[in-house]
Amino acid sequence: MDVTDEFYRYKVGDIEVTVVSDGFRMVPVDDKYLRNASAADLAKALAAAGQPTDRMKNTYSPIVLTTGGKRVLIDTGNGEAQAAASNDERGTLNRNLAAAGIDRNAIDVVVISHFHGDHVNGLLGADNKPAFPKAEIKVPEVEWRFWMDDGEMSRASPGRMTELFANNRRIFDALGRKVTPYAWDTDVAPGVRAVGTPGHSIGHTSFVVSSGGKTIFVQQDVCNNAFVFAPHPDWQGFFDQDPPKAAATRRRVYDMLVADKLPVQAFHFPFPALSRIEKAGDGYRVVPASAP
Repeated sequence: MDVTDEFYRYKVGDIEVTVVSDGFRMVPVDDKYLRNASAADLAKALAAAGQPTDRMKNTYSPIVLTTGGKRVLIDTGNGEAQAAASNDERGTLNRNLAAAGIDRNAIDVVVISHFHGDHVNGLLGADNKPAFPKAEIKVPEVEWRFWMDDGEMSRASPGRMTELFANNRRIFDALGRKVTPYAWDTDVAPGVRAVGTPGHSIGHTSFVVSSGGKTIFVQQDVCNNAFVFAPHPDWQGFFDQDPPKAAATRRRVYDMLVADKLPVQAFHFPFPALSRIEKAGDGYRVVPASAP
């Protein structure tokens, strides 16, 4: 098992998992973050977890799976342009891939979980060209259908939604829209099954990674902050496209993880974001985990 600030490597049966840091962003504690709770409620939850109460550290952790003779990257982080804009706080995926000994030109498949910027912006390099030129790009068919629909774009609410439509068109147009849509409940790579977990976005997808009798659940944004949405699973973030469905999905998934005692690989939990979920009152507790 290799552990550094840049990457963390472990095995799930015969599948090698490399968690690669894309950095972090500091998020203010304010009344904009939650739709159905106040900044005071948010600060209280953070204090209960021993965290600062004026800001939150939002980390980004794409993973590379070596499976079936291929290297499969799940999500691409914030992109190189963000590295320059943030003084290398985030957008560090490509640099840290190199630190982990992974040539981005050797990535065979990129699998996208959903079309938010911190997951798709890294599809392009700072030169606006494909960051992974030899990779097949696989996207959830539900996400693709929604974000590429001109009618949906014309009906989008001003602000975050119109910005997301514009960003997704920018990225996928630069790629020539050369993608392979995938369906839920299908394998996107050997030992990697796509699972529908909608709410955070209309086609948000998680993944079950299984090999040799070992399994992890790659949740992505089912829970965006371990100290906020795990103990308070019914809280709704401003970033959720369908907030009630996001909360219902979180409870459904976390009840399953508790019952099945499955480790969860997260995207936004403290790096390296490999965890276990425990029941705690009406909510859940996230605890660091070792490899299965």
